[in-house]
Amino acid sequence: MQADPPAGGAPRPARRVRRHHPHGGTTLPTRAVIFDIDGTLIDSVDGHARAWQEIFARYGYDIPFDKIRHQIGKGGDQLMPVFLPKDLIEREGDRIERERLELFKSQFLPHVRAFPAVRDLFLRVKGEGLAVVLASSAKGEELRNYTRIAGIDDLVDAATSSDDAEKSKPHPDIFEAALAKLHGTDHTEVVAVGDTPYDAEAAGKAGVRTVGVLCGGFPEAELREAGCVAIYRDPADLLAHFDDSPLAPGSPG
Repeated sequence: MQADPPAGGAPRPARRVRRHHPHGGTTLPTRAVIFDIDGTLIDSVDGHARAWQEIFARYGYDIPFDKIRHQIGKGGDQLMPVFLPKDLIEREGDRIERERLELFKSQFLPHVRAFPAVRDLFLRVKGEGLAVVLASSAKGEELRNYTRIAGIDDLVDAATSSDDAEKSKPHPDIFEAALAKLHGTDHTEVVAVGDTPYDAEAAGKAGVRTVGVLCGGFPEAELREAGCVAIYRDPADLLAHFDDSPLAPGSPG
């Protein structure tokens, strides 16, 4: 299940785009990294979009795949209102989400794989003495499956999911919950890594810089516009350029 390439064909070489910190002020050297998972560490975006598409069709809504895919990265609470009427969500929203999760687990999860060099990237991050927190719009149960697929169970200091947030991305709740687990770490010492503009928007609202990756299929221009301070093809590319990336412990981003 290969993610669609970014607009314009094959991913281009890494382009590190420097920007001011979203909240202004001085940025301290990096001490922690908050990682998104879907589309960032594992190749799951197409599967999620297909599962939502099939579930929507069960309820009488024929939504094009591309339109759904462009919303992946949001939690169900933010995705469903884009396509379904409010009264249906109020009546059946919880059931729709359960059916979507069951379908994804049975038909698509077995085909999900990690992107290249994910574990090696985490080993490098941990080797540099940085804390690692996961921040995903997935449910807690999904998150546990994903860390196993990515091979990073033993390299994660803490994790937050949609279960820890009132609202999912692009709202900042999940990143604020992640920051709360980094006791004593200022938000300017934290870098987020994600593949969607919703990651960058949510992290920015929490005062955190975001490094974007193109492997989730979002165009580079959308990631830049959402506030990404640097952009790489995928985790392997980020690892290859780690020393001059915002993740490097001595880097002020």
